[in-house]
Amino acid sequence: MTDASLQDAPIPTTAYEPGMGDYFALMKPRVMSLVVFTGLVGLLVSPVAVHPFIGFVAILCIAVGAGASGALNMWWDADIDALMKRTARRPIPAGKVAPGEALGIGLGLSGFSVVLLWLATNALAAGLLAFTIFFYAVVYSMWLKRSTPQNIVIGGAAGAFPPMIGWAVATGSITIESVLMFGLIFMWTPPHFWALALFVKTDYGDAGVPMLTETHGRDSTRKHVLIYTLLLVPVALGLAFTSIGGPVYLTVALVMNAWFLKGAYDIWKRDDAAAEADSYAVEKGVFKVSLYYLFAHFVALLVDAALRLNVGAV
Repeated sequence: MTDASLQDAPIPTTAYEPGMGDYFALMKPRVMSLVVFTGLVGLLVSPVAVHPFIGFVAILCIAVGAGASGALNMWWDADIDALMKRTARRPIPAGKVAPGEALGIGLGLSGFSVVLLWLATNALAAGLLAFTIFFYAVVYSMWLKRSTPQNIVIGGAAGAFPPMIGWAVATGSITIESVLMFGLIFMWTPPHFWALALFVKTDYGDAGVPMLTETHGRDSTRKHVLIYTLLLVPVALGLAFTSIGGPVYLTVALVMNAWFLKGAYDIWKRDDAAAEADSYAVEKGVFKVSLYYLFAHFVALLVDAALRLNVGAV
């Protein structure tokens, strides 16, 4: 073969074939794990026993619905995800999954999860799941996220519904217990994400997302972290005095809220110079505490529920 023919020969190309890992990443598994856990707690602490198989199907539907929300969010946010270091390696901006595939997966999983939950449990639980998916994909992703610095405040409702759904699966109702579990996650979300935004602020600015740090500045954001943490405390403690609260939960709530509140106060009293001097160590620490905070509260609810079962069995 001559040099000329070598130059004219087609260069073999191999198209990237997405694997199961790419599709799984599309569904935001870390977020899904939190949704599944809080939904499971809502189901288990309810006063009505649920058959294990029905409970499994219900949690599966909640997980699939959360994955559907994640896929729809990634489809819509692919343009800004490509601009942020934290999200640039997600399946769509990384070129691993086509936008159309993500949309199809999101819509298909949404319908599947809602219909199956309705058939397996009740209309209220299915309706709450459908509203959760709609709220996250449309109200938060398509509207609030790019239009208002209160995006996290209002959009946090999407992540707060799972324990209410789990409770509705078991009881077929909405009560003060499920509302306060919703409120705990809803009020926790803003200080949790604003603590994150304080040390990844350039990502949101580069993508044009009106995060509070970009629209009102870091000093205002620090103040908001403290205010919303103060508002969170009575909601968290209030759960201790409902039918699903108990001594373990009250103890955990007192300790974790004191810890979180101390962190929020430490953030509030800092300025930019102090934060930059230690590479936002306090903000990063408070963000980590916020992760432990939510997990500890819901584990405590499970422990108190188990203690009540043991007492009742005696």
